[in-house]
Amino acid sequence: MEYNPEVHSIKCPKCGHGMEEVGYGGVTIDRCTNCQGLWFDTGEADELKAKWMGDALDTGKPDEGKKWDTVEDIACPRCGKDMEKASDPKQTHIWYEVCDEHGMFMDAGEFTDYKHETLADRFRSLIKGSR
Repeated sequence: MEYNPEVHSIKCPKCGHGMEEVGYGGVTIDRCTNCQGLWFDTGEADELKAKWMGDALDTGKPDEGKKWDTVEDIACPRCGKDMEKASDPKQTHIWYEVCDEHGMFMDAGEFTDYKHETLADRFRSLIKGSR
């Protein structure tokens, strides 16, 4: 759904569509109505990661999320500043965008991967390398 400030909490930094607030276990994040990417205000990703079934909010398909990896320059939906690419230190194959002041954005499927570190993740991070 196209971004409408009267309906949507924020505008998706990847595809420009509206994001809606969704919650689980007392944590409220923003999910894009189009690409299904997730915006986490500072601390929300770690808080949701610690919750049982916290990945239930990541309803997008990983294959769809990977399509958005080519979008390089994105701005923070809170302040408009350019966001930096970062990777999870424990799972270096997972790349996401970070605003030091406001939070982080993950493409569809990335939060589920981030929440569940496996032996396959450790192997994948060895062979994927840097972007």
